[in-house]
Amino acid sequence: MKKYRPILFLSMVLIAGGTVHAGPPFLTDDPEPVEYQHGEFYVFSMLDATKGASTVQTPVLEFNYGIAPETQFHVVAPFTCYASNGNPTEYGFGDMQIGVKYRFLKETDDWPQLGIYPMLMVPTGNANRGLGNGSAWGQLPLWAQKSWGKWTTYGGIGLAINPNAGHSNHLFGGWLLQRKLTEKLTLGGEIFCQGADVGSTQSSALFNLGGIYDFNEQFHFLFSGGYTLVGEQNTPGYLGLQYTW
Repeated sequence: MKKYRPILFLSMVLIAGGTVHAGPPFLTDDPEPVEYQHGEFYVFSMLDATKGASTVQTPVLEFNYGIAPETQFHVVAPFTCYASNGNPTEYGFGDMQIGVKYRFLKETDDWPQLGIYPMLMVPTGNANRGLGNGSAWGQLPLWAQKSWGKWTTYGGIGLAINPNAGHSNHLFGGWLLQRKLTEKLTLGGEIFCQGADVGSTQSSALFNLGGIYDFNEQFHFLFSGGYTLVGEQNTPGYLGLQYTW
């Protein structure tokens, strides 16, 4: 069942046109929605490699839009390549992701900003070929963020609800610290944890390093890579381009 284990990219949103980046290319997300009537478009690739199998999602198309004040609509459409030991490599359309982010508390000098980001994973991929989960499932996370000067930290915890046979509901969460080093470059690191989602897997904790390079106010390059600290060995990776308007 490892082929159904998703790399939880959990909403993946950057704030449009701002000086502080949050969300992608990291697994941990943030509570800040795209501004009202602003939008973002991503093209990216993601890697999730284990000892016995690897999944590469490429290309992945993502669209985020501020549909109301403090509210963002989110959709992801991935193409997935799955390879396991001794089996033919499979490639095709994967499971889509739909979500709505809502920030219910803005950041002040004394308080962090807080938001929720419920997600629905739509079973558009062929599970028999390792390209999807096989049924719809969801995530219910709560995220917090606080900034000071060139530093930003954010993170939170959530519940994954997966009714598919052989899977189980589990907690996930992470925390990240990042710094804007120059006018164009931001670097950060995170620890991301996930409970066991199938009977043959273990709870795990990952460490990830990554960053964002701003070509200008609209075009951005995103990258990250990590390794497992505890539990099942996973190697995550992310490369992408973002356009904001």
